[in-house]
Amino acid sequence: MQPPRRVTVLGECVADVFTEEADPGTVDPGPGPGADGPVLGPGTDAHAAAPGTDDPALVPGADAQAGRSGAATHPGTAASAARPGAATQALRLRVLPGGGPANTAVGLARLGTPTRMLARLSGDVFGRHFRAHLLASGVDLSAAATAAEPSTLAVADIGADGQATYSFHAQGTADWQWTRAELDPAGLRDSVCVHTGSLALVRDPGGVLVEELLTAVRPHATVSIDPNIRPALVDPALYRQRLPGWCAVADILRLSEDDLGAIAPGLPPEAACDGFHAAGARLVVVTRGAHGALASLDGRRVTVPGVPVAVVDTVGAGDSFTAGLLHHLGAHGLLGGRLGGLDLAGVAAACAYAVRVAALTCAVAGPNPPWADQVEKARGGPGVPAER
Repeated sequence: MQPPRRVTVLGECVADVFTEEADPGTVDPGPGPGADGPVLGPGTDAHAAAPGTDDPALVPGADAQAGRSGAATHPGTAASAARPGAATQALRLRVLPGGGPANTAVGLARLGTPTRMLARLSGDVFGRHFRAHLLASGVDLSAAATAAEPSTLAVADIGADGQATYSFHAQGTADWQWTRAELDPAGLRDSVCVHTGSLALVRDPGGVLVEELLTAVRPHATVSIDPNIRPALVDPALYRQRLPGWCAVADILRLSEDDLGAIAPGLPPEAACDGFHAAGARLVVVTRGAHGALASLDGRRVTVPGVPVAVVDTVGAGDSFTAGLLHHLGAHGLLGGRLGGLDLAGVAAACAYAVRVAALTCAVAGPNPPWADQVEKARGGPGVPAER
C-alpha cells in the first residue's frame, strides 16, 4: 500500500432532518424574547444539541426551515394552534449534516485519503454547520464557494427496517447555482480522482457545468459517479437520458439496487452492468444493502457478501461504500487514469473493504462514516468473494 493521493469530491451538502416525537407532556411556554426571529427553544441557539447527542437540533415548536428562512413557528403563536401552558404534540427535529457527495468526502477523509470538497456552502446556520463538520473530519474546503442562497434540506422518514425516504426542500438552494468560475478544472490538476453524483449532476443550472468539468479533468484523473437517484425530486427518465453520457466519461459507476429499480425496473443487475460497460464505464458496482455488492469490471463479475450488523439506520451507507471503494483503490495506486492496473482480485478486495465501511455506518445513527481505526478494529468482515 502507499499513501493515497488527493481525491476531489464535487456536489451538495444537505441538512438531513430527522423527526423525533417529543414528550407528549411537553408544556408550551408561550412566546418569549425574540419571538419574531428563528426560535429553537428557550435558552438554545442555532447549534443547540438534542438531548443525549452532539447533533444540532431544532426543538419542539421550531420549523425545519428556521435556520434558513428567519421565520420559525414559535410555540404559542396562531400557527402552532397551541395556547401557553397547554400540553402539545410536537415533533423534535434533529438535524445532521448530509448529502451524498459530502458524506463521501467525509468518509474518504476519515479513512485517510487527502480529500478536497468542491461545494457551494450557504452562509446560513446549516451551511455553517456543514463547514464545521467537514473541517472536523479533515476535508479541505479551500476551493469551496460561499453562497448567498439557503441550504438544501432533506426531511428523512426512517422505516422499521432502517431504510430512509426523503422529502426535499431544494428549490433555489445553494448547491445547484454553480458558475464556470467556481468550477475551474485548472485547480484540480493535483487530484487523481474526481467523484461526483447525486443531485449535482441533474439540477439546473449547475448540472451541465459539472458534466463539462468531468470531461475537462478526465485526461489526468479517474472519474467516479454515483447517480444516487431521487425519484421523488427528479423524474427517473432524466437519469435514463443522461446516464449514457455520464458513462462515457466515468471510469467508476456506483449504483444501488434501488437506483436500478428506479431507472430500469425488472432489468437484472448483470444486464444493467453490461449496458453501462457498452456506454463506456469500466467498473460498475451495484450495492445490495445487507447482501453486499456485485461488481463488474469490463464484464467480468465478482460478488462480495454483506457484513452482519445491528442496523440503526442505512442513511449514508452507500456514500460510505463509495468512500471505502475509492480509498482502497487509491491506497493501492490504482487511481489517476483509466484503471489500467486494476484486475478482478483488486476489485474484490476494494469492495470487501467498502462493505465493511458501509456496515459500520449502518451501526450508528445518520450519515456518520467510520474513521480508519474503527475499520481496522472491525477487520475480518466478509468471506472470500465468489467470482462468476
